[in-house]
Amino acid sequence: MVIREVLVADAEEFLILLKEIDDSNRMLFNPGERTTTIEMQRKVLERFANDERSVFLVAEEEGGFLGYLGLISDDLERRKHIGRIVVGISEKARGQGIGTKLFQSIFKWVEGKSFKRIELTVIRDNKPAYSLYRKMGFELEGEKVAALLIDGEFVNELYMYKLL
Repeated sequence: MVIREVLVADAEEFLILLKEIDDSNRMLFNPGERTTTIEMQRKVLERFANDERSVFLVAEEEGGFLGYLGLISDDLERRKHIGRIVVGISEKARGQGIGTKLFQSIFKWVEGKSFKRIELTVIRDNKPAYSLYRKMGFELEGEKVAALLIDGEFVNELYMYKLL
């Protein structure tokens, strides 16, 4: 398995992965809700390619994408020290250490880039993801009550952070 930056040329395969992971019903998008086209995805990846402080990493094996981790930075002077993390692993690849490897890679990537804090959110009952984030050094910061509406029910979202 290889962990590498997502390239603009990967737009179609990356979008397929995003939609597949959305179907897990554990992400911000509902299954089938993402309306991004390949061209729109290309433009997003072009912006990332031109931003030295934001990146999407992908776990790839035998030509197929298994998961991703994105770090998105803020342009505001008061928030430039913060990176927001989004992460998703294909259902068929969960439990194989891919999330750990993606986080280890992003920790190396942020070195020397003036980040002090990285943060993420997780659905409260997503215990495997929460356990991974704790293992990777993230601390629970708080809980946003009724943050998301999933399958007609309000669910809470946990806010987590790691200081670098």
